[in-house]
Amino acid sequence: MSYLYDLWDDVISLLFPRLCYACGNHLMRNERLICTECFILIPRTNFHNEPDNPVEQLFWGRCRIEKAAALSFYNRESRIRNLIHNLKYKGITEVGYELGKIYGHTLKESGFTNDIDVIIPVPLHPSKERIRGFNQSNIISKGISESTGIPVDSITLLRKNLSSTQTKKSRYERWTNVEGIFCITDETAIRYKHILLVDDVITTGSTIEACVTELVKTDGVKVSVIAMAVALV
Repeated sequence: MSYLYDLWDDVISLLFPRLCYACGNHLMRNERLICTECFILIPRTNFHNEPDNPVEQLFWGRCRIEKAAALSFYNRESRIRNLIHNLKYKGITEVGYELGKIYGHTLKESGFTNDIDVIIPVPLHPSKERIRGFNQSNIISKGISESTGIPVDSITLLRKNLSSTQTKKSRYERWTNVEGIFCITDETAIRYKHILLVDDVITTGSTIEACVTELVKTDGVKVSVIAMAVALV
């Protein structure tokens, strides 16, 4: 029976090739979404083990965070960039969920999430989410939740204004583009909690800064930050 299943799987793979969303190569029989080579070769920052790491430094003097980290480095040729592109612009949501599971497991094993109470994804404006069909940060957060057991709250932090795209904006323009666009719907839901704020990519950090600034207005709130990738100059 196993032989027949493997034969059938080979036929299906020949007719409908399963490709790695990071490198585009064919997946082997036991691989899913990401090939073993890419899983191994995607460069990890290991910032979750490094106090005062470059992601944390990005927010020094800008907003109050407890700690920050990112899974990998974001650049034009990176495999993580291909994965995030497939998630955001091709709607391959399974990629975001898988990345969340991978990083969530790493964060849990390292103790990074030990004192985290709730996971909050960086929200999209409702109209933009309707057009895209999903919020990529929420998909990633659900993967992290599966690995860590920490619940996801995707309703307490909302984006109340529709900002223009951040692409090609300067650091100052990115900051003014998101200033004051987030709001809290229910302070009691997050009061005295340690929040893990999740985004897909951190570039200038302006969006994260705007989210954190709003979140810490609530009594006793602490915020830590993670992303799947960080673009460092």
